[in-house]
Amino acid sequence: MSTDQMTGAEIILKALADQGVEVVFGYPGGAVLPIYDAFFKQNAIRHILVRQEGGAVHAAEGYARSTGKPGVVLVTSGPGATNAVTGLTDALMDSIPVVCLTGQVATHLIGNDAFQECDTVGITRPCTKHNYLVKDINDLARVIHEAFYVATSGRPGPVVVDLPKDIQLGSGTYVPPKAGKHKSYRPQVKGDIGKIREAVELLVNAKRPLFYSGGGVINSGPNASKLLIDFVKMTGFPITSTLLGLGAYPASDRQFLGMLGMHGTYEANLAMHGCDVMVAVGSRFDDRITGRLDAFAPNSKKIHIDIDPSSINKNVRVDVPIVGDVAHVLEDMIKLWRADTRRPRKEAIDAWWQQIDQWRARDCLRYKASNDIIKPQYALERLYAAIKGRDDAYITTEVGQHQMWAAQFLKFEKPNRWMTSGGLGTMGYGLPAAMGVQVAHPDALVIDVAGEASILMNIQEMSTLAQYRLPVKTFILNNRYMGMVRQWQELLHGGRYSESYMDSLPDFVKLAEAFGAVGLRASKPSEVDDLIKEMIKVKKPVIADIAVDQAENCFPMVPSGAAHNEMILGDEVGEPKARVTDAGLALV
Repeated sequence: MSTDQMTGAEIILKALADQGVEVVFGYPGGAVLPIYDAFFKQNAIRHILVRQEGGAVHAAEGYARSTGKPGVVLVTSGPGATNAVTGLTDALMDSIPVVCLTGQVATHLIGNDAFQECDTVGITRPCTKHNYLVKDINDLARVIHEAFYVATSGRPGPVVVDLPKDIQLGSGTYVPPKAGKHKSYRPQVKGDIGKIREAVELLVNAKRPLFYSGGGVINSGPNASKLLIDFVKMTGFPITSTLLGLGAYPASDRQFLGMLGMHGTYEANLAMHGCDVMVAVGSRFDDRITGRLDAFAPNSKKIHIDIDPSSINKNVRVDVPIVGDVAHVLEDMIKLWRADTRRPRKEAIDAWWQQIDQWRARDCLRYKASNDIIKPQYALERLYAAIKGRDDAYITTEVGQHQMWAAQFLKFEKPNRWMTSGGLGTMGYGLPAAMGVQVAHPDALVIDVAGEASILMNIQEMSTLAQYRLPVKTFILNNRYMGMVRQWQELLHGGRYSESYMDSLPDFVKLAEAFGAVGLRASKPSEVDDLIKEMIKVKKPVIADIAVDQAENCFPMVPSGAAHNEMILGDEVGEPKARVTDAGLALV
């Protein structure tokens, strides 16, 4: 143990360096000035100055999701901490490892309503995996190291460390990180071999099996994705994915049915509805995936693999629960599958694939093309054609119709290339997240697929891009509406478009130029390819404003409260259709 005396601020930076932290996203203020003073005296850790604390957390999320390393945030007390709450909740919902250091007033002032004081621990308790208030400088190093362990072990998530100013200014002894297990938090990583054997038995006897993968596969690391691919290939079974699981299994593979859920593909949703054995791998059965719970996969035996025991049987009762890290569990499943000489009946699996291929032949993403107006699907098809095969292409999104179209039309072959807000659905996520991705991968092509409403939520981070010369490309599908809100108002509220029309938008080209970026615009289909080519070629931040069809809806769609086999398909695809009445939406 070191006996050198250091200030609390120096202890914090030493702990970050020993945790391998390379970059911190933050915004200074009075309660963290000692830490910023310590930053000034060192060169080991880079600091990125954001323009608002919420952007700092989203940037840390983008960094974490694209690298597999924890993202680190530093904000001041009071409004600095409260501005971070949305990002922390987003990270909690999507299981993203983030360590957020917050300033706090001096310990003797806590509870006195001092300037820029708030109960950060109380406020963030529901939206973090764990949080700390450091009251003794001798605990400081241990708490920082423990925060990283908690954020990255088991199911990842955000951790807050609240740092009173007198703790930062005081003098103490630095304690290096300890190797080995935490004394109380020890997530189970190995699955119960008996349960795994039960799962393999179900799969061997399955007639209509389906793998259903989620973001937990990506969180587990690249080996989990490799093992998933190997196992799915061995079985020959179909696989679908949640929004956050995209990229864990290559989208180009024939066995991949596309995303499932509210805006999932026809074949994925009907396969989920009709399967007899389902393997949920690192997913949590959220409502956007399950639809109506009493009609969710009604005739299936359900196997659920998840490292978080609280996710098991939380939303859907399962037949074979397996608590453990998906990589370890898949490894054991593969061993047992190989050791078992039995195989599913070929005629049954062939018949299942024939049924799936019939559903797939509906071509549920088909849309009506136009020579006069840019369809959002067309813009994304052309974007995908331009980046297809590039290993260095990373996509983030804002939230809304454009997010769902991006999930449908951009194909991901590898994990950690797709960053979007799933559980919380946070508008304004994509631009700062792209910023974090670009910091982590300075030479990569990073594109934020945005809507004109969402992008304005955190547009101030264009200033950060300019300061650090981060060439993030913002690809706006501009339909001059809050698109998903408008779609629901059309389908569910009789076409009463209450407060969803954006009639005072900025000139995005001029706005880009005001931030020292490049502004591009396309208003006809013939202009899209040239715009994308120029956007990719420019070595500066870009805002590309694509004027798309204002009336286009995102299909397929499983209406809220409906079952997977009650999808609405677009007009080009044909029945089933929806009938809209004053009473709401009816399926026919």
